[in-house]
Amino acid sequence: MKIRQRLVIDTNALISGLIFPRSIPRRAVRRVFEDEQLIVSEATMLELVDVLARPKFDRYLSIEERQVFLLQLGKVAELVRILRPIHACRDPKDDKFLELAANGTANAILTGDADLLALHPFHGIAIITPADWLKSVPDSRRKLMAPALLVGKPGP
Repeated sequence: MKIRQRLVIDTNALISGLIFPRSIPRRAVRRVFEDEQLIVSEATMLELVDVLARPKFDRYLSIEERQVFLLQLGKVAELVRILRPIHACRDPKDDKFLELAANGTANAILTGDADLLALHPFHGIAIITPADWLKSVPDSRRKLMAPALLVGKPGP
């Protein structure tokens, strides 16, 4: 039996994966949803809800599609309780992802954020781009089906 990686995906990577069907973040998000364990915290979910509610995403997804995504995400992700706060990132708004990774014993944080990437590795936790993570995991050679929570058009 394969041991599933415990992974944090930051808000920007999740949203990019949701709205851009042929993007690398989409491939990474699909792979995590299908084969690994996504972990979230109350703070990361609140940020995701807040960002997805912004009108600038109306041209990509309907409100209903965003709500379906959030409901499905809540079903597949493990909610981690934050017991140890962390203040280590030069952008304090990104500390929530470090807290989640450390408290949730994550293997990696997938992000394109330079403030987080500058901390790689953080207490033994890899902080890498979705592209670098995809390169690091074996290709299953199977067609990755579009899970219901990726409500945008499926990528290739």
